[in-house]
Amino acid sequence: MIDEKQNRYFDNAATSFPRPPEVAAEMTRYLNEIGGPYGRSSYPRVMEVSRTVESAREMTAQRIGAADADKLVFTHNATHAINTVLQGIDFAKKTILISPLEHNAVVRPLKLLKKYAGIHVGILPHAPDGLINCDALQNIDFSNTALVVVNHQGNVNGLIQPLQQIKKAIGPVPLLVDASQSCGKTQILCDTWNLDFVALTGHKSLYGPTGTGALYMKTPSLLSPLVTGGTGSMSESFDIPGFLPDRFEAGTQNIAGIFGLHAALMHSPDPRHTHDEFLDILNAIGALDSITLLRANSDKYQGELFSIRSDRFDCAYIGMNLQEKFGIETRIGLHCAPLAHFTLGTWPGGAVRIAPSAYHRVEDFEHLLQALHAIVNS
Repeated sequence: MIDEKQNRYFDNAATSFPRPPEVAAEMTRYLNEIGGPYGRSSYPRVMEVSRTVESAREMTAQRIGAADADKLVFTHNATHAINTVLQGIDFAKKTILISPLEHNAVVRPLKLLKKYAGIHVGILPHAPDGLINCDALQNIDFSNTALVVVNHQGNVNGLIQPLQQIKKAIGPVPLLVDASQSCGKTQILCDTWNLDFVALTGHKSLYGPTGTGALYMKTPSLLSPLVTGGTGSMSESFDIPGFLPDRFEAGTQNIAGIFGLHAALMHSPDPRHTHDEFLDILNAIGALDSITLLRANSDKYQGELFSIRSDRFDCAYIGMNLQEKFGIETRIGLHCAPLAHFTLGTWPGGAVRIAPSAYHRVEDFEHLLQALHAIVNS
């Protein structure tokens, strides 16, 4: 139930809450009334399941500006999608360049690839806030670079990377975009920007359930499947089918979750605040004594997510007091992104992350501001 009177949940970068009520209703309808598999037969309930799954696929593709929905496959989350790319290409002895704000969903698989495939990992040139320097990319020799990976919106400071300019600068080198934080609230145009791979999750700014995600592939033939098994198609063969989506959707999908995602896409909430109102509260928090903002240096690149730290109190103290005294729920620590904190100079202490959603109103932002003012002046 959505409480219109107050919203104290500011941990939407981890998972969104609340969600549209239709999400749970559709998941329950599937479990209690429809049931049945996807694409495994042709009786009526299977046909309804298949229609809903394909509608969800088309709507997700539309959200990221991809005209060909057949090139989008469902995954369990963005991490699953990212691993499908990182483990689906032969990178032996090649270089992978990444942004300085990557999540462990990228960094940990790359550490294994360094160990077992002998890859080299480099960091793209960037400003102190992590913004990639597109002019400096012109001076890089990409001849041994097999992939560039960019976190579209940083999950520590909310910085939004200029994907179109980055892709133009790297030319034919494939670009993998981690759109975990951005998809649903920040424009993504796969076709217009010529993006090669986009990994996304359903449970953040798309307001869907956990256990849902997707991977868009401009050229699916570049990848080997991460998981193989039964698909309900070509069952006479021991080989995974070569066509989509079957090649990358082995096993039974999270159909209940996809029903929920479909409902979320159909009932996306209208924002209760404007972006300018968010920036106003961001600047007001930054003006508090002893508070330092982790944010983009320019409003042009600032998404609706940021972190704070204090020269008087550690982040655990601030987070605890926000919750215990004011009912405000945030995320403290390193946010599964130690590389980002290295870049921003906040490792190992971390920060308090504040991530609103479309459901937050100006009054909720003001309550947050008053709470932080009270804590840092206590």
